[in-house]
Amino acid sequence: MRNFILLIALFFVTQWLLKKLRRANERSQAEARADARSDPRADSRTSGANTRTRSDANVGSAPQLLDPLIRCAQCGVHTPRSESVVVAGQRFCCADHARRYTAAPTGRDAR
Repeated sequence: MRNFILLIALFFVTQWLLKKLRRANERSQAEARADARSDPRADSRTSGANTRTRSDANVGSAPQLLDPLIRCAQCGVHTPRSESVVVAGQRFCCADHARRYTAAPTGRDAR
């Protein structure tokens, strides 16, 4: 019984500590974002190719791919848009899949 109470107390203490750590981490990230926004030297640190400042960038969002991935209509594999093959308004990962897709019977012939 004593061990059971000790385990319950240990559980609550660890939950409390984890909550404090998460809050401290969130505060430090918020302070870092605020410092980046208020830093006047942020514009001078960016290169000529990258004209956005740190305050303009979405810190919490996922990075955007330069070439978006497209799903193949035949097999479902994702390939870069520049490498995909377009046939009849559908995108494919290779020319072979495009041929198979267009050669497949449709409508009443598919039975």
